[in-house]
Amino acid sequence: MAERALRGARLGTQSFEDERGVEMAPRQQVEYVCPDGHTFSVTMADEAEIPFEWEDPKTGQVGELAGGVKPEGKVEKPIRTHWDMLLERRSVDELEEILTERLTLLRGGEIGPPHLHRPSKKKKSA
Repeated sequence: MAERALRGARLGTQSFEDERGVEMAPRQQVEYVCPDGHTFSVTMADEAEIPFEWEDPKTGQVGELAGGVKPEGKVEKPIRTHWDMLLERRSVDELEEILTERLTLLRGGEIGPPHLHRPSKKKKSA
């Protein structure tokens, strides 16, 4: 019974479309050169922006565009940390003064987590 169920059926998919009457987009071959001198080419669309670097699919090396000019690197801003942004608003002396005030309030029980300042309730055992 199982043999009859699979008779004439293929495992996988089959496309019934053909390529007659289909025009492919205009293409170009772009050549890249690896650091060791190995060259490889990549097919790209005519209107595509050609990248300066491309990874060779066979060797995994990064090749540069043959006859291409290396683009200038972008100027990157240094990473601003929280401390840098804080120093833009306040001086170190102001920050030390605020820290002293807040520590005094915290130690006095005026601010902070309530469980640190509540009188503890001990259960009496009967």
